[in-house]
Amino acid sequence: MFINEATRSFIRQHQDEDVRKLALQGTKDATIDLSMALQQIAGRQIARKKLPSWAAIEDIVYPPHLNMEQCSSEQTARYKAKVVQQLVGSKSSSNGSFVDLTGGFGVDFYWMSQGFQQRNYVEQNDELCTISSENFRTLGLDSTVLRGSAAEFLATMPPADVIYLDPARRNEHGGRTYSIEDCTPNVLELLPLLMEKARFVVLKLSPMLDWRKAVEDLKYVSEVHIISVNNDCKELLLVLGRESKGLQSILCINDDSVFRRFPVKKLPVSAVETDSFLRGNCQFPLWELNGKTISVEDKQYLYEPNASIMKAGCFMAVEEQYPVQQLSPNSHLFVSSVEITDFPGRKFQITAISSMNKQELRATLKDIRQANITVRNFPMTVDQLRKKLKLKDGGDCFIFATTMADGQHKLLICRKIG
Repeated sequence: MFINEATRSFIRQHQDEDVRKLALQGTKDATIDLSMALQQIAGRQIARKKLPSWAAIEDIVYPPHLNMEQCSSEQTARYKAKVVQQLVGSKSSSNGSFVDLTGGFGVDFYWMSQGFQQRNYVEQNDELCTISSENFRTLGLDSTVLRGSAAEFLATMPPADVIYLDPARRNEHGGRTYSIEDCTPNVLELLPLLMEKARFVVLKLSPMLDWRKAVEDLKYVSEVHIISVNNDCKELLLVLGRESKGLQSILCINDDSVFRRFPVKKLPVSAVETDSFLRGNCQFPLWELNGKTISVEDKQYLYEPNASIMKAGCFMAVEEQYPVQQLSPNSHLFVSSVEITDFPGRKFQITAISSMNKQELRATLKDIRQANITVRNFPMTVDQLRKKLKLKDGGDCFIFATTMADGQHKLLICRKIG
């Protein structure tokens, strides 16, 4: 994609400025492709946070805004590259083949295809093909860029070690879609051919999707990866294999934290009768239903699982792997008598506990003017509770409002650790 020197100079000169203001100001230099310049400036500004190693390379060409918003971050792409390498092994990948059937801006393809001898990028958008082809040359990645639809290429392609898909989650009107069958391409329709053509299929889906239903629908899923960045759930990643023996693990990722849940052969009767997920001969308990009444008064620390664990619902596994207890089945908050420094989530020290009794509230909150309020399984919203307590937002105080297993409403006043 050719960008003349006048346009490149304009990009360098205005790379830190507001794109909207630049568009309004325009330029009197007819040799400057203003539309392209604005696209590159906006793309580079997004890339500084999302793709820092690419943003440091001046010759990287950026696509339109929507494609920049939809592409994976460098952090999540690097994680997916590790997943692929663990699937095939370094020796196998050095002589193997990787196919990305939904290439897009090429971020995932660039990192995930590293180490493979054959790398095929497939994309039906001509502009994205042109941009990605140029960027791969700039980045020194030897690859084959192919224009066409995923279904067309899949029908005629030779077998591959790994096929990757990130189906488009927007309909023809630009509206968001989440279910697998509403995305493009429809992976459910392609599933038999995918299993025929690849040892492994790695599928990126919306974090809004119910992972349980996805596993049921896709049949060949062996791993579920729920990926969060800075405690914001970004991606649902499924690994499928033609020799899959059912779901073998759920991995909850938040930055450098990895919480892994393995299946159990036998569950407590309460969990089996209420809400458990079965794959093959293995069972995954989804929600902790221990029915125990926890005395919070003798606990000093409170924990809030990260976004990936909350999405996975692996609360029983948290209790199994850490010396903590849930306050109640529906709060998804945990407590302990001693500090658990490596807990996968936010950690707090409990400084006071109060019921909703007016006199007790007044005494407990007498020195507090502002607080960060969270409600979990509580009959009031944050705004309603804040108004009742007459507290401003913010500060160093954290208040968790929840309902205990015995039905009592409690406020846990805390300070954050770390």
